[in-house]
Amino acid sequence: MNTSDVQAQKRRYGIVGNSEGLNHAVDIALQVAKTDLSVLITGESGVGKEIIPRIIHDNSLRKTKKYFAVNCGSIPEGTIDSELFGHEKGAFTGAVGEREGYFGAANGGTLFLDEVGELPLATQARLLRVLETGEYIRVGSSDVRKTDVRIVAATNVNMAQAIRDGRFREDLFYRLNTIPIKMPALRERGSDVVLLFKKFAMDTAEKYNMPEPVELTEAAQEKLKKYPWPGNVRQLKNVTEQISILSPDRTITPEILAEYIPDDPISHDIVPLAVKRNETHSFENERELLYKILFDLRNDVTELKKLVHAQQAGSEMPVVQAPQVPAERPVAYYRPEGKGDEEFQTPEEYVEEAVSLNDVERQMIVKALERNKGRRRKAAADLHISERTLYRKIKEYGLDKEDDE
Repeated sequence: MNTSDVQAQKRRYGIVGNSEGLNHAVDIALQVAKTDLSVLITGESGVGKEIIPRIIHDNSLRKTKKYFAVNCGSIPEGTIDSELFGHEKGAFTGAVGEREGYFGAANGGTLFLDEVGELPLATQARLLRVLETGEYIRVGSSDVRKTDVRIVAATNVNMAQAIRDGRFREDLFYRLNTIPIKMPALRERGSDVVLLFKKFAMDTAEKYNMPEPVELTEAAQEKLKKYPWPGNVRQLKNVTEQISILSPDRTITPEILAEYIPDDPISHDIVPLAVKRNETHSFENERELLYKILFDLRNDVTELKKLVHAQQAGSEMPVVQAPQVPAERPVAYYRPEGKGDEEFQTPEEYVEEAVSLNDVERQMIVKALERNKGRRRKAAADLHISERTLYRKIKEYGLDKEDDE
């Protein structure tokens, strides 16, 4: 490692810290900059991955050419191909003109694909072709175009898990991961957290014309280093600005610090409310939940019908009929763009394929009996219906005959 070159780059880009992991990442970026090899930067959200592509581009032979940074996670799936590869006029609704796309605009330069793990599979196939051949096709065109773009990608996704789940192509991963660079999490950088706090405190004081920046006591510094920082540098900057603005004391003690960083940091993972952390995601669980909702809905409709019939039998209140649609009235169906007649379903075809409520109700009863090993009282309680109703339903669906067999 050329320490002087690493320190010069850190000063140039305002990188604060001297941890081994940070210095190693900057050193690898400098070494690979002179080549055209693809680079994949990994690390948690908020660690500062976006600075590495700038170092690579500005120290490469492409530094006089264009540099584009694209956040793949912020572009809707329906327009991502158009954004990256461009489109022809009339290629889709709203395409009133041509679009060059980032691969065309960045020809000769560097393209940074942030959050590359969020790319749709179809777009991943297009990206793989560009990396292998330098060729791409605009949306709505059949003409093959050439481009000379250096790709630097970044992700906070566990790529090995994404490949196992079928969400990311393994061949594309190996193409992007020619040179891997890992940005360390803030909790792995030791005393860097204190240096960053001081920098953010000074920046805030200067920005808002404060007489002096806040300072940490030694005990507060230790507390700062022990905190796990799930949001990394981004979270630290946020906390420093809060303390600088809101704290009346300019000397920050552990007690003051505790008001801004909780002892038990909240998780930033997005977990479905109905799924516990130690449970794996299961479409079977979701199907059971849907069956349960439909089963309850059917019971509610049945009770409503009984109530309406009882009211009509005891009064002269007229029944309001729903308006009838004339049979000869033409019905317009939405036909997705690019779908031929053989691929298009009419409402009648769709209804034939749909699962009826009777099927759902029968399935729910079968599942409840299986879960309770045939004990009907517990199965009825599980379904929130009376035993009498369950017996009637079992007979109605012929489930008692299946038991006899």
